[in-house]
Amino acid sequence: QVQLVQSGGGLVQAGGSLRLSCSASGHTLNDYAVAWFRQTPGKEREFVAALSWTDFTYYADSMKDRFTISKDNAKNTVFLQMNSLKPEDTAVYYCAADRAYSRKITKYNYWGQGTQVTVSS
Repeated sequence: QVQLVQSGGGLVQAGGSLRLSCSASGHTLNDYAVAWFRQTPGKEREFVAALSWTDFTYYADSMKDRFTISKDNAKNTVFLQMNSLKPEDTAVYYCAADRAYSRKITKYNYWGQGTQVTVSS
């Protein structure tokens, strides 16, 4: 079992930056793929970025030049650094973990609680 606790997020102006954290307990994240998804009201949860257990990184096309996923092994934490934020990035962001990388939400069994990111214009 892996428990994920998120932190970060909040309100930022367009063009600004935020960093989200996803801290794990119960198991080392070295054995898991960790992904970030986001969701806005009325829409499906969409893939943002992922870090495989072999440390390969994957990004949604619209975010790959602005977002960076990384991991701190000592803290057992995965980060999502978000730069050049746009109002359309406003969403609830979720981290998720499971043994294998995927862009599909159904492939992840462990989820963080979600954190709101609001980008004002």
